[in-house]
Amino acid sequence: MLSFFSRKKQQPFPFHRLVTDMHSHLIPGIDDGSPGIETSELLLKGLLDLGYSNFITTPHVMEDLYPNNPGTINEAFNLWKSRSEFPALSNYVRPAAEYLLDGNVDSLLERKEKLQTLKDNMVLVEISFASPPLHLKELLFQLQMNGYQPVFAHPERYAFYHQHTKEYAEIKAAGCLFQSNLLSFSGYYGSGVKQAAEWLVQKKMIDLLGTDLHHEKHLYHLRELHATAALSSLLDEQGLMNSNLW
Repeated sequence: MLSFFSRKKQQPFPFHRLVTDMHSHLIPGIDDGSPGIETSELLLKGLLDLGYSNFITTPHVMEDLYPNNPGTINEAFNLWKSRSEFPALSNYVRPAAEYLLDGNVDSLLERKEKLQTLKDNMVLVEISFASPPLHLKELLFQLQMNGYQPVFAHPERYAFYHQHTKEYAEIKAAGCLFQSNLLSFSGYYGSGVKQAAEWLVQKKMIDLLGTDLHHEKHLYHLRELHATAALSSLLDEQGLMNSNLW
């Protein structure tokens, strides 16, 4: 009877050990993340309370839905900064972007336009959840030929790879870093995504962790996140690049 009640309790996830959250949608009014400054302030406070110190926030760049560029991103960020209640916001928050790998990226690279990076040459990229681009490897190669280090956002969330895991190895071999979402390990996006995230940990493929925070629901579930075996392995055994991004 005693052993039944003394089952080991899972510990909360130690966000402070990551130092930097490098994937979020905090900049108000330019994508499907925060709709306004008040929400941005609330979300930022929530992340600070979790234990993060620094933030690289990454609005979507999608040709049809969110046609952002460094100009629109920095303008929206500067407006938030000018009205924020947080002192010296830019000392611990800076803007980057999350680029959908589509024809727009092709055009940007052809025109030699500067991409908004996480740090130095590191650029966060994603693909459609419906299907991968036919020329994915070519796009990744072109990014590298233009001097960028692609960081592949939430690979575990692409269901079409779950039964074709060799694709992960090929993308990794093509020169990508992998960034997984913390909530993938809680089952928030479904059991298939959780299993894929844990498989990527087993194969030692994950380089970065991000919240991919869009709204208060994400924040609520992050507060409930536990230090699972897979997450503990990432922190304690495999090493992550988050703390080196600031």
